Amino acid sequence: MTATDPALTALADGWCALSLLHGRIEAHIERALQGGHGLSVREFSLLDVLSRQHDGVGGRLQMKQVADAVVLSQSATTRLVTRLEERGLLARYLCPTDRRGIYTDVTPAGADLLAAARPTNNAALREALDQAAGDPHLAPLVTAVEQIRGPVPA
Repeated sequence: MTATDPALTALADGWCALSLLHGRIEAHIERALQGGHGLSVREFSLLDVLSRQHDGVGGRLQMKQVADAVVLSQSATTRLVTRLEERGLLARYLCPTDRRGIYTDVTPAGADLLAAARPTNNAALREALDQAAGDPHLAPLVTAVEQIRGPVPA
């Protein structure tokens, strides 16, 4: 294969289109969440992931699992948790069975903000996808996103 191989060029073009779609969607949602709720996309994502925890087996996430779920490094996730904790939206506590483990829960204020922001997030996502569907280069990717059902395995 050479750098000008049509298969590599097509692959790179597809990756660029996917990156462009992601960037447009994230920017659109970011503006909506910041304007309406003072939340970034990452903050919303973190609150959303942590709100889905439960007390059953495997229901509590350790920081590495949280970082993987929000697609950030562990250090960036820890900084984000700290910022949201300072705003009263999250609370940390020691794992009752392993004192080395620290868990994070959404506070009532965090749950209220998440509930208020979720419709904004969903509407902004829909708007961004609808706008992207009008671009012939992005329309197939929009279709693929719309066909995914359920969580994507990590």
